[in-house]
Amino acid sequence: MKKIIFVLFAVFPLLMFSQNKKNTDSSKNNSKEIKEIKKFQADLNKEYLDKKETPLRGDNYTNFKQHPFFPIDLKYRVTAKFVKNEKPEPFDLPTSSGKSKPYQEYGKATFSLDGKSYTLTVYQSLDLMKMEKYKDHLFLPFRDETNQKETYGGGKYMDLKIPEGNTIVLDFNQSYQPFCAYNAYDYNCPIVPEENKLPVEIRAGVMYNDIYHH
Repeated sequence: MKKIIFVLFAVFPLLMFSQNKKNTDSSKNNSKEIKEIKKFQADLNKEYLDKKETPLRGDNYTNFKQHPFFPIDLKYRVTAKFVKNEKPEPFDLPTSSGKSKPYQEYGKATFSLDGKSYTLTVYQSLDLMKMEKYKDHLFLPFRDETNQKETYGGGKYMDLKIPEGNTIVLDFNQSYQPFCAYNAYDYNCPIVPEENKLPVEIRAGVMYNDIYHH
């Protein structure tokens, strides 16, 4: 009996140490992810305050202080199963101006949110892929049930990079609204394809603030 008690006392600290290490590792990972999201928010605000980069004009620029964001929620940072399209066909993606831009379907990302599965198509710009800076850039336009309420009616965008394996991280906390949401006169933005309309609220990323929009 004494031996059993001794063993339990010996093992218990090890279990506690193991659990604490797991909690610490998880906390570090969460901290890293949150820092990435906060950097995205800061960079986006900086871009819109820069006269050379901002899409804002006139009073919209003068009145702009910072973007309204949904509260950071790591529930909306998901690891999706990614299936690459091995034989992509170029196509013209319609834009807000009535024109089109050349893209190809790079692959499909399937993820779970609140126990339900969703699939989004990820695209690659044929123009950008010719540029060294953007050769690994992927484009994810989507719509969800927050559009026309808390977010822009035309949907939101997310920038991604070509994944190395068969998974890809989708962090909706880093989703943003197209320039056309703020200035429909000077910008020509891709329209979200029907297949990328999600029947669920994605309460993450940039929110809609009408005072900065046309």
